[in-house]
Amino acid sequence: MERSLATRLAMVVAGLATVAFYAAGAWLAWRGLLFLWRQRPDPVTTAVVVLAVTVAFGYVSYALGQAAVLRTLGAEEVSPARAPELYRRLDELSVDLGIDRPTLCVARMEAPNALALGGPSDGVVVLDASLFRLLSAREVDGILAHELAHVKARDGLVSTLGASLVSTVAGLLGLVFLPAMLLAAGAARGLALVRGESYEAVRTATVRARVAVGSLAVVLLFALTLVLRAYSRRRELAADDTAVELTGDPAALAAALSKIERAAAASGPLSSLYIHGDERGTLTRLLATHPPMEARVERLRERADRARGRRIPIQ
Repeated sequence: MERSLATRLAMVVAGLATVAFYAAGAWLAWRGLLFLWRQRPDPVTTAVVVLAVTVAFGYVSYALGQAAVLRTLGAEEVSPARAPELYRRLDELSVDLGIDRPTLCVARMEAPNALALGGPSDGVVVLDASLFRLLSAREVDGILAHELAHVKARDGLVSTLGASLVSTVAGLLGLVFLPAMLLAAGAARGLALVRGESYEAVRTATVRARVAVGSLAVVLLFALTLVLRAYSRRRELAADDTAVELTGDPAALAAALSKIERAAAASGPLSSLYIHGDERGTLTRLLATHPPMEARVERLRERADRARGRRIPIQ
């Protein structure tokens, strides 16, 4: 009995010591934040510095990532001698769009797809080899024009900078919420020890406290991610519109996207770069980098119908 009482007293002391230790850590973190806040420059300068760091890290990631993407895909450059007609159309579309002719590569992806990297002066367009069997020449033109629109708009860079922004905000939120997270975790862990709970229960209480405090940061990051993904979907529609303006053939692009959708199941870390992404499910669609394929196809078909209607003479 005495031994049991001694054990309980030891756990109470350990619990109180744990609370005190975490509280001290939270106080030090809070004082550190206050110190940083007092040393801060004016808000405009702070915003400029944060933005500059975000852009710098994003651009370095983008520059290094482009070669990594091509290696991951096993993309091989296609010479003009191997595909003269394809290069002829690529040249015409590039001139019409006002960009340098991009490097054209072919890869064997998991499913028929296409992606664009780089910008107006250093673009790279990668086409899956199966597209040349799956699509007609008009439909390949539509896909090329869509990818060139991404090159013109530097959408690959924009996407990378968006990811860099999320990482920067996540780091800042982690710093801001550190004192509260330490205090909540210490209180939960200490009280679990005072109650004499098992090690597993103590660990579970600590994790729950951290999650509870971190949930606000998660909500803020989720909201930012939703905004960025919505913008990504707008860029896809803008690329469709540019492709139609270049080719004057919305029906061909609609047919190409329909064929790709039937044959593709694109997902994974590179899906945001593909012409077709996986958008099934309500939450998935909110977080998708691409609009629903059926909506894109219907939108293009409506444009094709309107174009045909304008060409019908009035009797």
